[in-house]
Amino acid sequence: MEWINAVLGNISDFMYTYILIIMLVLVGLYFSFRTKFIQFRMFPEAIRVLSEKKKDGKDISSFQALMISTASRVGTGNIAGVATAVAASTAIGGYGAIFWMWLLALIGAASAFIESTLAQLYKQKRGTEFIGGPAYYIQKALKSRKWGVVFSILLIACFAYGFNALQAFNAGSSLNYYIKDYNSSIWPWIVGGILALLTALVIFGGVHRISRLVSGIVPVMAVIYIGLGLFITIKNIGSVPEMFGNIFSQAFNFEAIFGGFAGSCVMQGIKRGLYSNEAGMGSAPNAAAAADVSHPVKQGLVQMLSVFIDTILICSTTAFMLLLSGVPIDENVQGMDYVQKAVLNQVGEFGPLFITISIFLFAFSSLVGNYYYTESNFKFIRDSKTGLLIFRISCVAAIFIGALMDFTTVWTIADILMGLMAMVNLVVIFLLGKKALIALKDYCAQKKEGKNPVFREKDVHVGDPEVWDEKHAQKWESD
Repeated sequence: MEWINAVLGNISDFMYTYILIIMLVLVGLYFSFRTKFIQFRMFPEAIRVLSEKKKDGKDISSFQALMISTASRVGTGNIAGVATAVAASTAIGGYGAIFWMWLLALIGAASAFIESTLAQLYKQKRGTEFIGGPAYYIQKALKSRKWGVVFSILLIACFAYGFNALQAFNAGSSLNYYIKDYNSSIWPWIVGGILALLTALVIFGGVHRISRLVSGIVPVMAVIYIGLGLFITIKNIGSVPEMFGNIFSQAFNFEAIFGGFAGSCVMQGIKRGLYSNEAGMGSAPNAAAAADVSHPVKQGLVQMLSVFIDTILICSTTAFMLLLSGVPIDENVQGMDYVQKAVLNQVGEFGPLFITISIFLFAFSSLVGNYYYTESNFKFIRDSKTGLLIFRISCVAAIFIGALMDFTTVWTIADILMGLMAMVNLVVIFLLGKKALIALKDYCAQKKEGKNPVFREKDVHVGDPEVWDEKHAQKWESD
């Protein structure tokens, strides 16, 4: 197992150090400038759009689509991932990893806007539902089904087998605090079985059951979790200035940035930040495409919010819990062990219990959200009822197996699959970004005229004419 981990680790380090970090930053900055920093300029508009109601009771609203994508983003990476980023780079600036996580989110929010707007532009109707994502805009706008299939395969490998295995592993590892020799006991089998069974019950119920479930779970668990973080922050308010000082000073420490770059705070912050908020990765557009809105830009704005919710709110909550806890950072105590020790030191035995419950809820909602992405991409490759049944069974099996895996192996596999998927999508949105910018220009022009923006393909000549036709426009103008 050690040699496998070494090989996988070398692949991951090379990919992130020499390729992905450059792509993420350059594409994010490019779209930040091209959109005139939409992530800040139109943040209030994104909040306003979120409150708009859907026109058809059968369709998925902007809010439900946001919750599906947030359910996938907001997972165990927001808890265990942040702890891993801080602890893994502690020798050369553990605090600084938080800064680089923030920066990636702020830059990446522009990429998130572009990819989700593209997903809306090139979505398609299947039965009573909308379906779409990178595979669909690659096929329709780039005219390449082959690369659409390649992306779908990477997404399925990443989410169905990589991320879901990781979510199951992280959920199980939270029981280490209560069960001695957890990994060598029967408990990983029990945890894997329970998560696999619960996920199976949901995914065989269809998309609307998924949207109803996660739209209820995600806001509640996020608010409670943030509440605990605020309590710990206020309790240690005197230490907050020192914490921020350490975050910024260690982020720009020469050795922390360049020393052993693959394991530095920069790389740890970027890896865990991308895993957590998925900006530019090509996953959230699959949920964005499902929403029925009057204008593609509306869902791009809404999905942009999810990056802020995930990283600026929830990941920061975890970071503040850890860095204000008084528990020394130890690179040998990572993931859930570090988080549980931190909250134990602040709120007593209630803390680890709450974290354990939270990690299971985060993991479960993320398992469901991840599956939503994979199903739409499986159908893109081949729409077969028998094939879908077999695929669903394999997804459930991956969850069970993930609970039994090794810490290093499961994290590294997820990193590699995530990196491959992100590289393909970043190239694609760079090539197609102009189409989303045209839609943004149309949206802003209508807003300037005092209208509620309604999109027509014939007016701007981008998007799918069968979706964005006159009938669709009149539905939204009927009021």
